[in-house]
Amino acid sequence: MNWFERLFSRRWGLPIIYVVFLGAYLGTSDGRLRQHSAYNHFSYLADGWLHGRLDLAASPPNENDWARVEVLQLKDGRTLKGQFRSTGPTDRFYPLHGHSLTVDKDDIASRSWIRYVSFPPFPAVLMLPFVAIWHLAFNDVLFTVIWAALNPVLLFLLLGGLRRRGYSKRSVDDDLWLTVLLGAGSVYFYSSVLGQVWYTAHVIGVTCVIGYAWAALEASRPALAGLFVGLGFATRTPLGFMFPLFFFEAVRVCGGTDRLRRWRKEGLPAGLLGKCLRFSAAAGAVLAVLLTHNYLRFGKFYVFGHEYLNIAWQDRIQKWGLFNLHFLSRNLACALVLLPRFLAKYPYVKVGAHGLSLLVTSPNLAYTVAPAERSPLARGLWITILFTALPSLLYQNSGYIQFGYRFSLDYMIFFIILLAVGNRRFTLLWKALLVWAVAVNLFGALTFDHLTQFSYDDSFFPHGNN
Repeated sequence: MNWFERLFSRRWGLPIIYVVFLGAYLGTSDGRLRQHSAYNHFSYLADGWLHGRLDLAASPPNENDWARVEVLQLKDGRTLKGQFRSTGPTDRFYPLHGHSLTVDKDDIASRSWIRYVSFPPFPAVLMLPFVAIWHLAFNDVLFTVIWAALNPVLLFLLLGGLRRRGYSKRSVDDDLWLTVLLGAGSVYFYSSVLGQVWYTAHVIGVTCVIGYAWAALEASRPALAGLFVGLGFATRTPLGFMFPLFFFEAVRVCGGTDRLRRWRKEGLPAGLLGKCLRFSAAAGAVLAVLLTHNYLRFGKFYVFGHEYLNIAWQDRIQKWGLFNLHFLSRNLACALVLLPRFLAKYPYVKVGAHGLSLLVTSPNLAYTVAPAERSPLARGLWITILFTALPSLLYQNSGYIQFGYRFSLDYMIFFIILLAVGNRRFTLLWKALLVWAVAVNLFGALTFDHLTQFSYDDSFFPHGNN
């Protein structure tokens, strides 16, 4: 073990990792750090709770991704809450409760709107003590940057745990390469420097994934694994679907798939049933809080409020729903094939609003399909990636507007674990690809939503009803 590996194999090497990434994120945040972002929705949600409200006390500072519920005061004394839809009859009103009904404009005495934050609320919980001090002036950009630097440290610890358990044969040096892949060689880089409701959720979501992977390994901490799935769902909805890894691990440590074939006769092993119950109880407790929060706002346990988003493509949601196979081809294209536009003069390169392919921003991930060894963790990891990716692949939004396919952060950690346990040697080519990835994502962190000359609206992907 060389001096470099000895340095990072000790606990006091962890602050070095944190400081390096914190410096990278602070440095690329540039002027964004001067104040909170324009889309600090979680601060508004936390501020509402502190004032005993579930809605916004006043109109929001902009009209980007707030849920808007219309309130009609009818001349007959009734009050209706819901929405008129832009598709179908224009006088058809869809209330929060009950069936749709026809409301003639002459029957309306007055109309107003209630605004809500429809994004899952766990990041607002974390911001609560800071919003209590600084109120709506709380700087969500600085909060996100400081939090973001923690995740490479947590990933490095997770990779070390895989090595100690014998699943990974990686050296400490290799673990550092993989840590750089997350922190600077993926879309995590640009997501860490923006603040904004979407990117703060991505950063905190990555924390939940790392915690879940650590707890799910060998199903050793069922309650914590369930808690992290619940908190993940309360941060990014697709993270509620990352549960397969725990169940694959629980089956494996309780006898494996061969034992499964005998369960009809022998019954479930007590150890497996106990682990599953502890996992489900912890995840269910968080889910119960979320569903109650939904019901108190929208009158339905399963409605977070995205159906009421006041956005340009509301017609698309009303026509196809939030999730539909109709969106799959577009989202797969955004994830896998989109390239930048190259020009013969300044600025020489432009990135479309739908972003860049994963194979451009993180080409090292391609190595996951060709491991040197078959890991006992591989099946559970791949199934977990599929389950976690599917909601976003079917979602009405591709991630637009983005530098790279940001929804990949929901399962990026599982890809990195696959690279670790696949034990394929990191060749000069692999490291060169990582250097490329760092350069690409550094460009994204410096330019996205900041230097508009490097972006364009890729209108070949229509945004309306399509």
